[in-house]
Amino acid sequence: MKTTTFLTFVGKQCGKAEEAIKFYTSLFPNSEIKIIKKYSKGEAGGTPELIKYGAFTLNGVKYMVSESNYEHAFSFTPAISIFVECSSENEIDILFEKLSEGGQVMVPLDNYDSANYGFDKKFGWCADKYGISWQINLS
Repeated sequence: MKTTTFLTFVGKQCGKAEEAIKFYTSLFPNSEIKIIKKYSKGEAGGTPELIKYGAFTLNGVKYMVSESNYEHAFSFTPAISIFVECSSENEIDILFEKLSEGGQVMVPLDNYDSANYGFDKKFGWCADKYGISWQINLS
């Protein structure tokens, strides 16, 4: 049995999935877009510019993606986020800056006392401009 994170871009994020996965794969080493399959003209669920099914990897970890222009009662939430372990201060600083640009900082990137917060040396939490939530940790 295996699990994979599946991102569904709806509402104001619909139409931004391809841009988002190109952005994400540019930030992480050992990352690539595996497949992007678009809707056919007249196909239910989307239009030809939208992703019906996509798969990509971030540092070797697989993610899946789709878009739907139907009206949904949900979207992305910070209650579920992608947790990233960084190995250097430079790496965490650059990644947090790029991911939070145009998005929302929920916990500023700072040094934390792991005894008090449970985080390692440095931690930050943000949502990117596409609405995906990221927790970035320096281990």
